[in-house]
Amino acid sequence: MELLLQDSKESLLISDKVFNVPYNEPLIHQIITSYNTMKRKGSKSQKSRSEVSGSGKKPWRQKGTGRARAGSLRSPIWRSGGVTFAAKPKEYFKKVNKKMYKGALKSIFSELIRKNKLVVFKEFLIRSAKTNLLLEKLNKLKIEKVLIILDKLDEKIFLASRNLYKVSVLHVKDINPVDLIRFQQIIITQKALKLVEELF
Repeated sequence: MELLLQDSKESLLISDKVFNVPYNEPLIHQIITSYNTMKRKGSKSQKSRSEVSGSGKKPWRQKGTGRARAGSLRSPIWRSGGVTFAAKPKEYFKKVNKKMYKGALKSIFSELIRKNKLVVFKEFLIRSAKTNLLLEKLNKLKIEKVLIILDKLDEKIFLASRNLYKVSVLHVKDINPVDLIRFQQIIITQKALKLVEELF
């Protein structure tokens, strides 16, 4: 399979095993659900009687004091004691094996190519770290909401894109299914595309 490079008349040969895979919507849905779920973190937390501070020594003798029997200062019925059924942070975890994850990403990349949403550059550069320069380049391509994937993070592009909420810059190793789907277009360099091919 061949892809034309945007900034030259050359074409790039890519693997059909990675970039020409059938669209698997149920698998992609499962991977995205899992990815979003694992980003959640439980925040509710209470201390049980084993976690609160205080001595484990019996505060007074069992009989003869006129007071109720007590075995510990950390008892849940006492003020500043532990909670009987202490709430703990919930773990949000949905296991997905590597083969399924890679399969979903290959399916997404293949669909991006079929819909002409993947724009490949030999090199994607700007003269200086100016937002206007990056905007000019994107306007020439008639692209607004875009994810830029680079083989190595360019400080100029990174700084120029920080103020643009519709533009995001990622390294190849940080590629994830959510970002690949939520942007209208994907710009990727030739070297980055080859790294994706090697990874998958």
